[in-house]
Order: sequence, then structure tokens, then C-alpha cells
Amino acid sequence: MIIFFIVIVLLAFWGLMGYNALVRKKNSVEGAWAQIDVQLKRRFDLIPNLVETVKGYAKHEKEVFEEVTKARNMVAQAQNTEERIDAENQLGGVLGRLIAVAESYPDLKANQNFLQLQQELSSTENSIERVRRNYNDKVMSYRAAIRQFPTLILARLFNFTEEPYFEAKTEERENVRVKF
Repeated sequence: MIIFFIVIVLLAFWGLMGYNALVRKKNSVEGAWAQIDVQLKRRFDLIPNLVETVKGYAKHEKEVFEEVTKARNMVAQAQNTEERIDAENQLGGVLGRLIAVAESYPDLKANQNFLQLQQELSSTENSIERVRRNYNDKVMSYRAAIRQFPTLILARLFNFTEEPYFEAKTEERENVRVKF
């Protein structure tokens, strides 16, 4: 009877410790996503200023401006993490095209406002890359915890589900083609 009681106490203790470890890992993933969200918000807020600056010089590049606006709206309308990741990846792609358009205008490249916005955007993109890597590390650790035995039992019992990685889209993994 005493052995049975000790086994029950040990199982309860293991369950409590395992559950708390899963909660810590889940909170770590959520905290890492919040850091990404801060940087993405900063980029989101820079875009209208960047677009307006470029518009003043490149009035006939209407298609690029529409793509940027559309991608920015997709970010604003994203309902969950997966949709947000996809929308942010699309936004990053069209921002690259916007900067490429800007490179075609020497007067714009010399504009102080544009240079400052471009520098802020570059700094933000570097920050996004850093926090994105941190987020993916947290997701990897969390996923490992919910897949490994014996915490797998607790994860399924308490409905801990996988979080998505913040991955680059297929187009972003391809080599950039430079033509002269």
C-alpha cells in the first residue's frame, strides 16, 4: 500500500513538473512571437512613409504601390499565426520590389527622407531576422518537448499543439538573379 502511494505521489509530481515545463516552453514561444510582432509592427508603420516618398519620384510605378498596399492590408487582416507569417513573407517580397524601383531614380536615392526611411527599414529587417531566428529556436524546443516521451502524454492530455515555424517562402529561398 505504501509503495502504491509513493508511485502515485511520484506520478503526480512528474505530471506537475512536466506540465509546468510545457507551459514555460509555450509561454517562451508566445513571448518570442510578441518580439517578432513588435518588429513587424515597426516595419508595417514605416511602409506608408516609404511608399509616399517613392511615389513622389516614381509616379508611373502604380503596380508596385498597389502590391505594397495589398500586401500590407493582408497583414492587417491576418487571423492567426500561419496567415500572419504568410502575409509578412509576401510583404517582405513586395518591399524588395519597391526598393528596387527606388534604385532606378537617382534623385530619390539622394533624398534624405528616403535614405533615412531606407536605413530604418534595413535596421528593422535585421531586427526581424534576429527575433525570427529566436522564435524558431523556441518553436523547435517546444515542438521537441511535446513530441518526446513521456511529456508527449501530458501534451496530448492537455492539448498542447504545435506552433508554426516562421519560414521563408519558396521564392525567397531561390538565388537572386542579377542582370546587367
